[in-house]
Amino acid sequence: MMNNDCKEFLIDIGANLTSKKFNTDLDDVIQRAQEQKVNHIILTGTSIKSSLDALALAKSHNGLFSCTAGVHPHEAKHWNEEIKNEIVKLVADNLVVAVGECGLDFNRNFSSKEDQEKCFIQQLEIATQIKKPVFLHERDAHTRFIEILKDFRNQLPGVVVHCYTGNLEQLKAYLDIDCHIGITGWICDKKRGDQLRAIVKHIPENRLMIETDAPYLTPHNVDKKPKGGRNEPSLLPYVVKQLVESRNQTASEIINSTTNTAIKFFGLNSYC
Repeated sequence: MMNNDCKEFLIDIGANLTSKKFNTDLDDVIQRAQEQKVNHIILTGTSIKSSLDALALAKSHNGLFSCTAGVHPHEAKHWNEEIKNEIVKLVADNLVVAVGECGLDFNRNFSSKEDQEKCFIQQLEIATQIKKPVFLHERDAHTRFIEILKDFRNQLPGVVVHCYTGNLEQLKAYLDIDCHIGITGWICDKKRGDQLRAIVKHIPENRLMIETDAPYLTPHNVDKKPKGGRNEPSLLPYVVKQLVESRNQTASEIINSTTNTAIKFFGLNSYC
């Protein structure tokens, strides 16, 4: 269960712990996370299977996990009425705190742009109907992404742009329509993270949340590179460490604000 003092622990708002990379040592991963005061983790659903698995995992660990349910743009080619109905059922569960991960990814185009847009729009519609926030993915698709999002923004209770990697102009566009921003280990990347380190100070405290996106995006500032390079929730403090430097705040300030923001955004009050 979560610590009763909401100011003394971290919340990882996005971790893919249903990945096969955690099949052999998930209990150890959980223990290491709790040792680092990562006391609540939101499991990311990216497909019907991973969403079902995330909900099952959340139900098996009382208070430690909640989850999202949705279809990632890479999986959008599989979207159909049956899958849509399954997502509707899933997001009705109290342990599912957001619709997603959904959005647009025009970088790899594993699904066509047309399929991605249809899948994205219909999940936004689900979120407006069930009144839950959305957990969003955008890569190389900012213009179209924000066009679609603006059509729904006033009907959505909350929006978080997960794993933010864009520029300052794009960041301001998201903040202008009252989006929250999720920061990952990308900010710790020695080469790719320069831009993010320079602009993260522009995110208001009450819009900033942190995540690992485990097993991906292992922070480059870790003391010792993990075996196989796999990221995990116990490494979330390294994201905090970089935010301390980039935002000129203390670790306590970052921890307190991101935790309290996540509790409010995802409705996690019952866990703390």
